[in-house]
Amino acid sequence: MGLNAYIQGFNSLESIDRAPGYFKYHHHSVADHCFRTAELAQMMGDIEEVKGKQKVNWKALYEKSLNHDYTERFIGDIKTPVKYATPQLRKMIGDVEETMTHKFIKDEIPKEFQEIYKKRLAEGKDDTLEGKILSICDKLDLLYEAYGEIELGNPNPVYMQMFKESLETIKQFDDLACVKYFIKHILPDLFKGDFAGKDKMQRIAFSILLMGD
Repeated sequence: MGLNAYIQGFNSLESIDRAPGYFKYHHHSVADHCFRTAELAQMMGDIEEVKGKQKVNWKALYEKSLNHDYTERFIGDIKTPVKYATPQLRKMIGDVEETMTHKFIKDEIPKEFQEIYKKRLAEGKDDTLEGKILSICDKLDLLYEAYGEIELGNPNPVYMQMFKESLETIKQFDDLACVKYFIKHILPDLFKGDFAGKDKMQRIAFSILLMGD
């Protein structure tokens, strides 16, 4: 028993497509997503420390963001509408993922490292600052994936829905300085170009950002 199986899992993540079953101009793998989420978490963590004056646990943030979808090597990237179709189905999928992860750790990770990987591969979206930043950045990456498809003229309405749902989730964390900064200084740049769908995206963003204000 060694860490070889864990390393080989990286290849699995590179071969799993994001948003499976939909036509897309740009293909993104789960491995791509994990890396981009970690980069976004680094940026949002910087903003939170500078603008929010909060201390970020960088080790926890990097571990959470880099590993947050590692367990998809076991079940693949299930479409969000399917995964969240009912609370019962979401719980069942979560239970299967957790069971397979625990079995993998028991069978493939050396005993002296098992507690580390139980924590590292557990659900990272918790109520800590780092867990909240992960939740934000997971959706930020999805928002930019959707934006990229819309900008290129992909007519599938699923991407407009992804943009909407991502921004709704991000808005839930607008008590954090990094989200306030994103909304005020970064999001407006998405609408500077001239492309099909721009006006609709702006209307969606405007309606979401006004909610609760």
